Amino acid sequence: MTFFNQDKLFAHKVLQNGTPTDCFAFRAHSLCQFILFISRRTGVFNPKPEIICDATGEILYPECTWISAENGYDLYSFEYSFEKCGLYFLKCPFLTTDGTDMFRFADDSQTMNITVYDKNFHTPDKFKGGIMYQIFCDRFAKSKKHRIPVKKSAVLNIDWENGIPDYPEKPGDPLANNCFFGGSLYGITEKLDYLQSLGVNTLYLNPIFEAYSNHKYDTADYMNVDSMFGGNEALAELIAELKSRKMMLILDGVFNHTGDDSIYFNKYGNYPSTGAYQSKDSPYSKWYTFRKFPDDYECWWGVKILPSVRKNCEDFRNFICGKNGVVSHYLSLGVDGFRLDVADELSDNFLESLRKIAHQSSDSPIVIGEVWEDASDKIAYGKRRHYFSGKQLDSVMNYPLKNAIINFVKSGDASSFAKNALSLYLHYPKEVTDVLMNILGTHDTERILTVLADAGTENMTNAELAVFKLTEDMKKKAFSLLKIAAFLLYTMPGIPCVYYGDEAGMEGGRDPFNRLPFSENKVNSESVRFFRKLGAMRNEFSCFAKGDFEILCAHDSLCFFRREEIYFAANAGSEKIITSDTPFYEYFEDKCSEINSCGRYEYRLESGEIAVFIKKCKK
Repeated sequence: MTFFNQDKLFAHKVLQNGTPTDCFAFRAHSLCQFILFISRRTGVFNPKPEIICDATGEILYPECTWISAENGYDLYSFEYSFEKCGLYFLKCPFLTTDGTDMFRFADDSQTMNITVYDKNFHTPDKFKGGIMYQIFCDRFAKSKKHRIPVKKSAVLNIDWENGIPDYPEKPGDPLANNCFFGGSLYGITEKLDYLQSLGVNTLYLNPIFEAYSNHKYDTADYMNVDSMFGGNEALAELIAELKSRKMMLILDGVFNHTGDDSIYFNKYGNYPSTGAYQSKDSPYSKWYTFRKFPDDYECWWGVKILPSVRKNCEDFRNFICGKNGVVSHYLSLGVDGFRLDVADELSDNFLESLRKIAHQSSDSPIVIGEVWEDASDKIAYGKRRHYFSGKQLDSVMNYPLKNAIINFVKSGDASSFAKNALSLYLHYPKEVTDVLMNILGTHDTERILTVLADAGTENMTNAELAVFKLTEDMKKKAFSLLKIAAFLLYTMPGIPCVYYGDEAGMEGGRDPFNRLPFSENKVNSESVRFFRKLGAMRNEFSCFAKGDFEILCAHDSLCFFRREEIYFAANAGSEKIITSDTPFYEYFEDKCSEINSCGRYEYRLESGEIAVFIKKCKK
């Protein structure tokens, strides 16, 4: 496939071992051929490509030769065989009749990241083409069959319909986070019919291991499910029911820190073990770093209830990643993978150990990292990360795409959307792209409906957010934009992940107001029907699993792209007309094209409209 930049002056085509590829990520020991298309309007001659090795700084100068002329473009070619995994940068300076300039790639960048990864790297096929659903366990569903006892340390809010979570005066202030609403794993099991009606085949659960808080990011016991969520029995029942429905389960792995109220740290003496806080002779003392024993210790972002763990501590790494460790234990129970909290703070060795033990399972689990930026060239805490070396992560949470989608639907700038999306897909291995965790919102962000309403919630105090509700006009505006955003979420490469309740019109500002209970009495039925329609479409077409991707037009407010032989259009602005040489059937609204005065077929796309075109007979 040939990729053109925005002004069509440049294009590139890449082959790996003679096979065309859509990205600049290659298996190690591959022979890569780069073909540059340079418009003769540029006056270019004598391009001099440079490949810079990030690890060593060495600059390589592959020989570039002119091979032909085609449709007003000069074609130049060069080859290089990448033997070592790692990050490289490709630049193509050249001479022109006016001086010097730089080749621009499809995302209009002048430097292209090249990721070289392990030749045996593969991601699990069973997730590709699926739909994921994220659940904050305490707030999704209460069980109608099981009575869950309340822990002594917990405060139960019985107002599921209108209750407001406890909140601090301002973000970052201390908060006990021991207010529960009663959601459980049993409740999730009882809602699987609803989830399947959305087309969901994978659940991602926020932490469920025993912990003091409602969010469970302060793990107390990795080997047991919290009793407020139903305990180990509830997890076993959920897994069994998921397996019977051919659905999958991903757990949240919080391995950067534990809770201070835990078996391992035991600051308050609530556990029979001797914790690291209690004695330097504790079996867990090596897990933590004390500057001055026992009260001055390293913790996550200064939060004293979350003491940081030394990830390179062999004892801790074996406990999590060993043959009989935490990861192996839950995979043996039937869990299908882990999402790793704050992956930037986990060491290379730890990630490699975790993925290695995970992939020894015969059930092809997935390892997804929480990374908020482009993960191909991420620098975290002053160190280059190697997430896509083929040995650390299978996928990441796709926050950059989330931001690009939101900016597009709010601004109508299709060109910027295309650049941002293409940049990711050019940088990431295709194996990663096919399993990217695509999101519009999570437990760490404002609700997508609230974001799209532009209600100024980011400037409100917590007290204001606790009582704020979108007006009907705000909801109407936000839902019209949400339809475009969700359409892109479901059709771009990767796996769409819906944050619980987003499909039902839930609203809310920042944490904890984005974590309200899911009320069946406040569901936006139109929104649910729309998400069901998206789910049905995604489950109908195989192109969403591994299909290639090409942006055909990103102009003004129109984004028009292809997944194999299915075409998708989203219009975030005024009316647009798409023309074609062949007739098509519009899948989403059941409309047909019309013949214009020039004998071509055209389809009118109204403001805010989306469309799916199939250039063949209706199925």
